[in-house]
Amino acid sequence: MALLDVADSRLSLPDAFFVPAGDGRFSATDQARGPWSADHLHAGPPSALLARAFERAVADEPELQIARLTVELMAPVPLATLEVAATVFRAGRKVRRLDATLAADGRAIARASALVVRAAPRDLPPVALDPHEPPPPPEQGTPFKFPVFHREGIGYDTAVDARCVRGGYPTNPTTVWIRSRVALVHGERPSPLQRVMIAADSGNGIAVVLDPRRYTFMNADLTVYLHRLPEGEWVCLDAVTAVVPGGVGLATSRLFDVRGAIGWSMQGLVVEGRDSA
Repeated sequence: MALLDVADSRLSLPDAFFVPAGDGRFSATDQARGPWSADHLHAGPPSALLARAFERAVADEPELQIARLTVELMAPVPLATLEVAATVFRAGRKVRRLDATLAADGRAIARASALVVRAAPRDLPPVALDPHEPPPPPEQGTPFKFPVFHREGIGYDTAVDARCVRGGYPTNPTTVWIRSRVALVHGERPSPLQRVMIAADSGNGIAVVLDPRRYTFMNADLTVYLHRLPEGEWVCLDAVTAVVPGGVGLATSRLFDVRGAIGWSMQGLVVEGRDSA
């Protein structure tokens, strides 16, 4: 299936998570709805939108590579028109730090920082990256239904193709391949980094160890470390979620493409009972 192909029943739906609205603004579509509220977005597409802003800030220097991207979610991201802006915080010769903000109606919703490294060819010996076996390929997986989504209708869970190759609710770890059925921004093909960010925020929705009908475990941030960008449309999360009685959790995911390991993602979780959420 090509990236933007959809089934006949989906032909009338928006073909992207966001539609450009001019002057650095983007209108969210129903495709980006998240699991916790019909009025708020899954944080993957907004995180990818921030990554897009960082990529554009360094587009004139192709040797620069974004090695780490952190998104701090200060409030749920509304299903609304969002404004994105990126600035250079520090411009060193080998390392650069970028900052970005995501706002709705003039109110800051999220902020992000990126560590950018100037890549250069090196003659290095091969290094074994991970003693664990790589995950089975996506074609060996079964369709994965995110346990945190309970509403019927259109949202992030229907906008991505997800295939489980290990585990499943309520197992730690659970391993799922994800590729987007739609573009991040209408009329654009997602970059490799954008594909990672669309998927990487799903760790806590893949390794679900608490009953989502009784608990919420929303992430307050997302940090992605990459030693290389993915090849192809698929990104795999080998996800583990840890929770403690105090209400703090951590979801960590090893990230893969079809060639092997590409990095890690981490999400700090706020765990609450449904009666106090």
